[in-house]
Amino acid sequence: MTTAGGATTGGGVGTGGGVVLARVDAWVWAVRLFPTRSAAGAACRAGHVRVNGERAKPATHVVPGDEVHVRGGERDRIVVVQRLVVKRVSAPMAVSCYLDHSPPLVPRERVVKVAARDRGAGRPTKRERRETDRLRGR
Repeated sequence: MTTAGGATTGGGVGTGGGVVLARVDAWVWAVRLFPTRSAAGAACRAGHVRVNGERAKPATHVVPGDEVHVRGGERDRIVVVQRLVVKRVSAPMAVSCYLDHSPPLVPRERVVKVAARDRGAGRPTKRERRETDRLRGR
């Protein structure tokens, strides 16, 4: 039986429920890698989602064992499909649907405050410019 979302189903959630195929845009949304289904589809169309190394269109099907690479947000996510879902599930259940092979999140570097000039102070002198350059590490 084929649902309106394009997934061939014989039941509910997971491989035990009979889900055979799921669209990649629906799956990444259902496992909470994107906040909305339209954002997931837009990311697929923009080329930010890859399935097994190939650029994925929103209608690309995923099966258990496929590697899905999602680029965007604060970090890149590399997940391996474990279970198929076509409807959005709770966060604990979503985590059980994939294995996360993402690289660890790199901490942001602390930005050193740059010396700010007072408004109306005019153009910096040569000495002030050199001090600013030294502060910036140039």
